Amino acid sequence: MGLRTTISERQRRLGFELKHLREKAGLTAGEAAERINMGRVQLSQIETAKTSILTGRLRELCHLYGCTDTTYIEALVATSEATGRGWWSAYKKRRGLDALNTAELEADCTTLRMHQSLFIPGLFQTADYARAIFTSPGLGFERSAGALEFRMERQQVLTRENPPSVHAVIHESALHMRFGGAKVVREQLLHLVELARLPNVTIQIYPFSAQAYAALSGNFVHVIPGHPELGTVLLEQPVGLQYLGDRPSLDRYEDLFQHLAENALAPIDVSLAPDAHSVKDSLALIQHVLYTL
Repeated sequence: MGLRTTISERQRRLGFELKHLREKAGLTAGEAAERINMGRVQLSQIETAKTSILTGRLRELCHLYGCTDTTYIEALVATSEATGRGWWSAYKKRRGLDALNTAELEADCTTLRMHQSLFIPGLFQTADYARAIFTSPGLGFERSAGALEFRMERQQVLTRENPPSVHAVIHESALHMRFGGAKVVREQLLHLVELARLPNVTIQIYPFSAQAYAALSGNFVHVIPGHPELGTVLLEQPVGLQYLGDRPSLDRYEDLFQHLAENALAPIDVSLAPDAHSVKDSLALIQHVLYTL
């Protein structure tokens, strides 16, 4: 079997987890490979995701490393056996690896937590708002129909069968950014309110007056699959996405999001009676910004 020339984040993560288990067990790659009659080079290639691993071999390694968490082992098996094919496969020649990785991670998740400071999150964007961002000079986004179509298709995760629980904290500054002009922004803010009607979507606005957690956190998405230990934090960088999957990073961003949610305004809730909005909440702030447009 030839070595992979392109490695997905799912494949990389499997190798990372196996290496983490081996190091936790105190074994070198050579020692572990010898114990299960595998070549050291082959095991190294598995850990760097350059090649795949048979399910039986994966279970052998987990047993060798003393892993007894059956749900975790089955999650690793599912990660290994996944084909990586989905609706995003049609875009492989038109979209970069980061976009494809994001779609695949979202497709397998049960929970999404996100923070955005200057943009409405991509999963919540209207087509006109997204188009305005893609065509804004100097932002560095792709100006292609494929990019817009891909973003719109990603949003199906919100309304699919058994959709993930999605919780977003959006900084107030994102409400004021005039991508596409007042009409486009107005439609985008109204769309946020409509999305908040979905039972699986929670949207909070982080006001300028709140504590500085939002300024310190940066933009991120925490993608959590069925087994939380295999979650991934996506960090937006000028050169692309950075993927974090080590336990300290996952714990740190879980705590950080909790702080953001605690200091943000109460979630958008259109079911409340008008007099219930006498206390400042996310819907009241959005309505105020709408009034100024």
